[in-house]
Amino acid sequence: PRIVVCGGGWGGLTVSKYLRQLAPDAEVIMLERNSTFFSCPMSNKWLIDVVDTQFLTYEYLRVSERHGYRYIQCEVLAVEREAKRVVTSLGWLDYDYLVLAPGIRYNYEAWFGNDRRAAEATKARFPSAYMPNAEHFALKRALHDFKGGEWVMTLPPPPQRCPPSPYERACLVAWWFKKHKIKGHITILDHKDGVRPIGLGFRTAFNELYKDIITYVPNAHVKEVDPFARRIKTAAGDLKFDHAVLMAPHQAGDLAWKAGAIGNNAEGKPTGWAAVDPVMLNLKSDPNVYVIGDAVGMVSPQFLFYPKAGHVANQHGRIVAKYIADRVAGRSPKGALPD
Repeated sequence: PRIVVCGGGWGGLTVSKYLRQLAPDAEVIMLERNSTFFSCPMSNKWLIDVVDTQFLTYEYLRVSERHGYRYIQCEVLAVEREAKRVVTSLGWLDYDYLVLAPGIRYNYEAWFGNDRRAAEATKARFPSAYMPNAEHFALKRALHDFKGGEWVMTLPPPPQRCPPSPYERACLVAWWFKKHKIKGHITILDHKDGVRPIGLGFRTAFNELYKDIITYVPNAHVKEVDPFARRIKTAAGDLKFDHAVLMAPHQAGDLAWKAGAIGNNAEGKPTGWAAVDPVMLNLKSDPNVYVIGDAVGMVSPQFLFYPKAGHVANQHGRIVAKYIADRVAGRSPKGALPD
């Protein structure tokens, strides 16, 4: 049987590796548009030169050869689920099982509607660096070139990729300002009513280590963003900025939309996230298509979403590899949870 994995992030890499171990007779092909893996986890330390680029990057081809699966660099154009086919920039592939690991995309439409000029200007000039690689390099250049002034960070509303990371990034940028004697001030505009998660630790950092540099503003729901005038309006007040890290709301990555994997809410509108069985992680409408990582939608009435973080994507990859290996071997998979 052929198993096609779309996406080479933490989830896609993990499921490809473990499928080769657990289903050695299956053909495993991973499709990824980039040639090099760039890690978002640890990238905040990379921004301030605590770790170097080599620490965060790996060649996809070298990793695939080490673990024995096939890596093809291409763009996924469409997923034809009825035909069990993936259409790419290099042609198409049939599959028996499909694993989608699409990560996230930015919902700039929530801010700008159909104004693509404003959306593209925001992404180019004030990237949030939630997706590797180019955005991270742009943000690092902006930080290293920053001479002082107001540095604004908007936090996306939940659910979001890696909820602690913006607070961590603010602290490390503040550390950079102190170390290099840059007269900069950071304002954190948070949709939430308080710092979560790791609230005590970050609040202590804001109040004790960086009280003269960081101002934290809760309930700062974004009302309007003007990337040209460098102005932002929120429910908690308006600000002008010299540089900003503008984090728009998150959704499941484009691939999940192309595959028709997005669920609908009670009003019939898209939730923005993949509709999966909460334990088995296959699409509710297609048992042969699995979704792993940040794109997974609501799974529990208690805690709503699995944390959208690299360690959960890694666990999803291991779990789904076992599910598919069991099915290939003619066994019924037993449900497992990430933690």
